[in-house]
Amino acid sequence: MKDLPIIGITMGDPSGIGPEIIIKTFSDLGVYEICNPAILGDPGVLLESMKVRKKNFINEILKPSDAEGRPGQIDVMAISRLKRGLMIPGKPRIEGGKAMVEYIIKAVEMARQGEIAAMVTCPISKVLMHEAGYSFDGHTQLISHLTNTEDYVMMIAGEKLRVSLITIHCALRDVPDSLDEQKIYKTISITSRALRKDFGLKRPRLAVAALNPHAGESGLFGSEEEEIIKPAIERAVNEGYHVDGPFPADTLFHKAKSGQFDAVVAMYHDQGLIPLKLLHFSDAVNVSLGLPIIRTSVDHGTAYDIAGKDIADPSSLKAAIRMAVRIARNRSRGEQVKRLK
Repeated sequence: MKDLPIIGITMGDPSGIGPEIIIKTFSDLGVYEICNPAILGDPGVLLESMKVRKKNFINEILKPSDAEGRPGQIDVMAISRLKRGLMIPGKPRIEGGKAMVEYIIKAVEMARQGEIAAMVTCPISKVLMHEAGYSFDGHTQLISHLTNTEDYVMMIAGEKLRVSLITIHCALRDVPDSLDEQKIYKTISITSRALRKDFGLKRPRLAVAALNPHAGESGLFGSEEEEIIKPAIERAVNEGYHVDGPFPADTLFHKAKSGQFDAVVAMYHDQGLIPLKLLHFSDAVNVSLGLPIIRTSVDHGTAYDIAGKDIADPSSLKAAIRMAVRIARNRSRGEQVKRLK
């Protein structure tokens, strides 16, 4: 167990399904075969969640290296100690919002210092984050701020399909004005480099989705393809990236699923995530590309409506942990190769 990477897992909103999926995930012995997990959260909240399931027990630790990686044992760093009974499943509170952000901040700090090989995040509420005094639109923006990273990309990945997004959380009417050649080029380049470095693909093949129906039909349905998207692709090709497009989105994702491409660059949130979640609703993983640290996340929300009912599916958390381990190993091998050279 000593040679396994230490993965820091943030508990997310204490009132959401984060505590429950953590308990369920660490009832799976297979997780302990690939990493030493260290939870950054609240022992009391986890104990309350554990009452339904009595297969695990809590072991409080002071630092990530104290994680023992024993099956059935959940090693927890007490970043918060919320009053007993304060956190009710499905009933978010400001205190929980502040705590969930503290878990993230601490995990980023530990990842930057090398105390953990990667961080995996359970779901938070963007609204609650704002109410708690943090003006970020989610995990990715907060972590990029904490790591001083200007250029980053949000990718959602499954075994059959990977999608990087150029615009993330903005109104659909704002998408065309949010696009420009530089932003599209950066998304292509960051995604391609990450597929090599983090996913171990020697020659990643990217496809770029068009914004308009039929890729604009030579300008009949829109000019963004000719004026913005194609120039960005041509620039990337000239710099050695293996990328093609823009392809009409209604046919592109079938091609990607069939293995013609290693990832799709989508113009906006729903364009990319509707097909992704059709294939990977339970096991998709959110990966932050371009960061100096490794961060993966579940690809679902706090699910307040089912919190505390013992019906939450831990599949995405398990997949996020596996992907974090995979990326950590690929980066470690890459560093070893550099040293040998």
